Amino acid sequence: MKTIEVHTDGSCLGNPGPGGWAALLRYKAHERELSGGEPNTTNNRMELMAAISGLEALSEPCQIVLFTDSQYVRQGLTEWLPGWIRKNWKTAGGAPVKNRELWERLHAATLRHQIDWRWVKGHSGDPDNERVDVLAREAATRVRDTGMAVN
Repeated sequence: MKTIEVHTDGSCLGNPGPGGWAALLRYKAHERELSGGEPNTTNNRMELMAAISGLEALSEPCQIVLFTDSQYVRQGLTEWLPGWIRKNWKTAGGAPVKNRELWERLHAATLRHQIDWRWVKGHSGDPDNERVDVLAREAATRVRDTGMAVN
């Protein structure tokens, strides 16, 4: 099974507002950059889309080390998701889970992989996190300037 590094980030110009996401996939010396965005979204949705897009781009089951600066994404998948599913997509307080359709899509994208979820502090000088941050902001800017979603 291949071991792939996936670095992800989301960005929003206003929250809500035009947003972008980016993923960097690395296998040995090979790299692939992905990015896209939506005209009216939130930062959390873009963080989720970055992880979803990175995982969905893989054509075979892999061992993945996924780096995110989003505790929302990391904790959502590693801690909160089983409870949400048990409670029919309700939070501990009984409210509907926000962004459910993206959480369901992310959960489905994880099922064929073995994933080590790692949190990296954003804007702390990590070169790969800085790289996906720039790509996500560029995607958000393209969306803002055109008013249209980009992929």
